[in-house]
Amino acid sequence: MINSILIFIVALSVLLIAANYFTKSAEAIGEWLKLPSFVIGIFIVGIGTSLPELISGILSVRSGASEILPGNIMGANMSNILLITGLVAVLNKKAIVLVSSYLYIDLHFLLGSFIYFYMIAHDGNIQFVEAFIGIIIFIIYSFYLIKGETNNTIPNDSTKESIQFPILHIFLILLSGVGIYLGAEYTISSLSSIAEILDIPSSVIALTLLSLGTTLPELVVNISAIKQGKAEMAIGNVLGSCVFNSFVTPGVASAFGNIQVPQNLISFSLPMMVLSGLLFYLLTQDKKISTWEGMLFVSLYITFMIQIVLVG
Repeated sequence: MINSILIFIVALSVLLIAANYFTKSAEAIGEWLKLPSFVIGIFIVGIGTSLPELISGILSVRSGASEILPGNIMGANMSNILLITGLVAVLNKKAIVLVSSYLYIDLHFLLGSFIYFYMIAHDGNIQFVEAFIGIIIFIIYSFYLIKGETNNTIPNDSTKESIQFPILHIFLILLSGVGIYLGAEYTISSLSSIAEILDIPSSVIALTLLSLGTTLPELVVNISAIKQGKAEMAIGNVLGSCVFNSFVTPGVASAFGNIQVPQNLISFSLPMMVLSGLLFYLLTQDKKISTWEGMLFVSLYITFMIQIVLVG
């Protein structure tokens, strides 16, 4: 038991550290390629911080423990929407004003992605045909955002010094990719061992312990954004991560086998995820997130976790 816990802690740490280096190196390569800052921020950073959920999901399906994936997706989305958004609002110490038109696009796709995931998961089995539609929707979403950014982007200053070829970052991308894979593999295997020893469904541990761990990259990125006075960007990163988790992760992972969704997730956690997205959507219609609303989000997340631990 102790060995499995230690392996889980070390493997998850390797996974998160590798994902952090992967994201930073990808940002540097994006700047060298002169990609728009929006593309770098939303897609490279957003996808980079969601890699732990994606890779661990793929490996859980391959190892025959596919129930870990929906638990991780639901838990990560709940953590992003309620816990991380709530902490961002509280730590910002003033209302977060949502002025970017892109955030409203994200809000619509956020709610749509949660409803989509509910539809494919509520029968207890996610198959590749239905999950692949999510990838198509995400591609449409991406083109829509990039097109809008292209139309509103001010040309870069041609006098800006060129950035040197990022050979170091290419090496770090490859190395961190290996770290992400190995970290995810040992995280899943140790998690399965802990669940077996404690006689607790692995989906419940994925919903709580694993999802909290895999959302740490979003938390670190968003705390950094707050310190830089970019609280609105932090909210955008959270929404982008949730959209990616709901649309892309099940689509990619289902290519390796059908995904089983346990009844205990369908009856409570799945509806709660959708309701949290709906609550977030409704409360942000006034174009701001107050400190008090942040406290409400955190309180709801704590209540959700207590209910999961007590009921199982």
